[in-house]
Amino acid sequence: MVRQRELHAVMNGIHLRTCEVTRTDLGVLNFFRVVAETGGFRKAEALLDLSPSALSHAMRGLEQRQGVRLFNRTNRSVTLTHAGFELLADVQAGLDAIEAGLEGLNRYRDRPAGTLRINVPSDAARLVIAPVLADYMRQFPEVSVEIEINDHVIDIVQKGFDAGIRYGGTVPEDMIALPLGRELRWIAVASPEYLASAPPLEHPDDLKAHRCIGLRMGTGRFYNWELERGSEEVVLSLDWAVIVNETVLSLEIAENGGGICYTLEDRIRPQLADGRLVHVLPDWWSMGPAFHLYYPSRRQLPEALRALLRIMQRGSPR
Repeated sequence: MVRQRELHAVMNGIHLRTCEVTRTDLGVLNFFRVVAETGGFRKAEALLDLSPSALSHAMRGLEQRQGVRLFNRTNRSVTLTHAGFELLADVQAGLDAIEAGLEGLNRYRDRPAGTLRINVPSDAARLVIAPVLADYMRQFPEVSVEIEINDHVIDIVQKGFDAGIRYGGTVPEDMIALPLGRELRWIAVASPEYLASAPPLEHPDDLKAHRCIGLRMGTGRFYNWELERGSEEVVLSLDWAVIVNETVLSLEIAENGGGICYTLEDRIRPQLADGRLVHVLPDWWSMGPAFHLYYPSRRQLPEALRALLRIMQRGSPR
């Protein structure tokens, strides 16, 4: 057990009224942090894998032991009181310091260990993660890896991820972002079956007469098609025949003759090679930002993530 004055030095001023702080107390403080950062009990329950009654009991017990109300509870929301906000700042700083201390132990290991959670969009999962993950797992068997594929932009800190991967330009400003490979080339493609009976295509403006597959990005907005040829640049917001929010479905629709989709060239190299898809307007394409790995600026880069980053940078599309 750790005495209060010792925890005070580590946790920057968390004042618990009990004389000693147990491992259970630290666990409850972490529960408190998750509830506060996620903005409610329901989200925290899912993240912590706790029952509603267990989490509610833990928070009420914390309030009763300290004699201070930390949450304003209504039927619709849970918000922090002023005392809750003050405690959250101290708990965040303290638990971050503890996590950093535990992470620092990796320097004394031959290889990284622990759990690594990463949130990635589907394109990055296939192009960046899939080619290297088996090699990473063989090299670092002591690391347990969880990859969540999610095309929606989320708060990785709130959701408990160590890092995320996004296209450059879509990474939150308060994060540290590291590029993975080169810029990415975007092209418009369709199946030979679709093109056989479709109107002529000689210029990007001709796309307005075609069935085009729109893509809604993780931010909620549509991805306008950008095409360039030399000094010419065209940005198209079309009357979409169908709108999807994932690359896989847009490619499947295109492969089955449903229309033209706009996608990363690296995602469809097999389909281009065997003729399932054809680069329409082959003189036109657009270069976009590379994938970036990002993580919270207030945390140091975990050794397990550092090792994965090295492998991803070697294996990213060239």
